[in-house]
Amino acid sequence: MKQYGLIACVMLAVAACSGQPKGGYSLSVALEQEYEGKTAYLYDMYRGANIDSTVVINGVADFFDYYDSSAKVVVMIDEKGVTSGFYLTPDSISVSIDGDVDGGVLNKKNSDYWDARLAAVREYNNLPDSLKNVRYESFAGRIDSLELALMNDNIDNALGINYFLLRHRDLTIQQIDSVQTLYPSLVGNAELEKSRRAQQFEKETTVGQKFKDFTVEYNDTVFRLSDVVGNGKYVLVDFWASWCGPCIKQAEVIKDIYKEYHPKGLEVIGVMVWDEPENSLKAIKDHDVPWRNVVNAQSIPTDIYGIQGIPCIMLFGPDGTILSRDKQNGELEADVAAAMDGK
Repeated sequence: MKQYGLIACVMLAVAACSGQPKGGYSLSVALEQEYEGKTAYLYDMYRGANIDSTVVINGVADFFDYYDSSAKVVVMIDEKGVTSGFYLTPDSISVSIDGDVDGGVLNKKNSDYWDARLAAVREYNNLPDSLKNVRYESFAGRIDSLELALMNDNIDNALGINYFLLRHRDLTIQQIDSVQTLYPSLVGNAELEKSRRAQQFEKETTVGQKFKDFTVEYNDTVFRLSDVVGNGKYVLVDFWASWCGPCIKQAEVIKDIYKEYHPKGLEVIGVMVWDEPENSLKAIKDHDVPWRNVVNAQSIPTDIYGIQGIPCIMLFGPDGTILSRDKQNGELEADVAAAMDGK
């Protein structure tokens, strides 16, 4: 938490101790009463780190510090975001309890962009139905041009980086290297580096590679993947979550697989990721999942296996070799049949 004492006040000279430091930012965030007295953190979404902290007093988190750059930030309390993302620059910025952001040059640019975008959408919606199909491509191109211009004009700051990432969600490692050379502002970006690591780990755990072990602890129980994988049995592992509709759909497919092949020695394990334990337990009961499920795995296995989306279903051979990954429906059934019927 930043504190400015007598020495700091003398050094700042023209800036008040409780005000915006010269060349820095002043940020005031209104919060619900439940956060009173707690420590609020200013989290830089593109660096993946906290950059400031303060205590919530009288329903407000006040942040003051020097800053000569820009960032897309969110306010975190108890490791959870309590605001939406907004842009931090050396300005005076306030966030209302409803999430409205006032102040900051990048927030203004972003607001102006959305005003223009929504104006184009309203104009399109007001067209006669007979013209909408004819004019759709024109309006879509107009909106895309607005976004592209905003990105290019701000690629050296957090606003441009935000729209670059929105437009380039599935870059390969080689493409990440190329854009970081082209745009130095993207070097070290937390989201791109996370994608890079995920692709590297996915490559290390693709079909033909041996399994990587992980451990999950919950309510005095400890699960190790090595307790079930690599011990002489075929094991199907389903990484899923209660909120994931496609996961629920694949659970029905796995039920058919389980019914046919569990009596023949196939083990099935569900691993609940990115999910609250109570929601996981409810989903297991509601969907009548008969196999063992590991609760509260969170991002432990997804980091290790480079899993960027769920469901992710993997079939392991008796020696722990990965025989199938990311297959669903008939393709999954075929891989299991080939392993179990051909063993």
